[in-house]
Amino acid sequence: MADDAAKLDSACEALKAYNWGADKNALQPIEDAIVSTSSDAAARAALEARLIAVLESDVSRDAKDYVCRALAVIGSTASVPSLATLLAKEELSHMARFALERIPSVQAADALRAALATVSGDLKVGVLSSLGNRGDAASVTQIAAALGDADSKVAAAAAAALGSIRTPEAAKALAAAKPIAAAMSIVIDSRLACAEAFLAQGKMEDARAIYMLLVGESNPKLIRLAATRGIQTCLEQKR
Repeated sequence: MADDAAKLDSACEALKAYNWGADKNALQPIEDAIVSTSSDAAARAALEARLIAVLESDVSRDAKDYVCRALAVIGSTASVPSLATLLAKEELSHMARFALERIPSVQAADALRAALATVSGDLKVGVLSSLGNRGDAASVTQIAAALGDADSKVAAAAAAALGSIRTPEAAKALAAAKPIAAAMSIVIDSRLACAEAFLAQGKMEDARAIYMLLVGESNPKLIRLAATRGIQTCLEQKR
């Protein structure tokens, strides 16, 4: 045990100066600890605390990337504040989101949601995508607000996120959406995704209401065909 602790100490020191392409063997004790602490809550919490300390220190970007990857596996609510501070940093936001997406706590979703008000452009696209990947139904109102963003990439990301969440509230937001033209195709695809989800759940009336929006001539031919088939399925299921 003492030998393992010493190796972990050495690995954490090596991590502080780590750069991708360097010999990763020096970090193997950390990898081993991630595995060995899977059934030991106290040991895992101690390892998480050590990694958070590295993340909060003045270390290389690659070292922070490595920590975010590790926290995606072992991270808990304790990691959220440190990861949240990286969401507005262009070079680190992606990996912070990678971790926060996978931390199963309300606080992780809260941090992503809060970031929507502080980031823009590609960083906002990323945060929206992460909330969609989490399937975070509590974020629908904030995500829906981005449907009208002047940046078509942001509006499209908001639509895609709602299409991933697929709740009745998400479907309502998509039905009411009037984004700029460049994002409309994603809105349509996401409406269809919600309808198909409702159909699979046996919510025929909800599905049919969306399909009816998609059979109009203003929609692409393939979407109209899919909507027509969906309506037929709804009618068949009601018989």
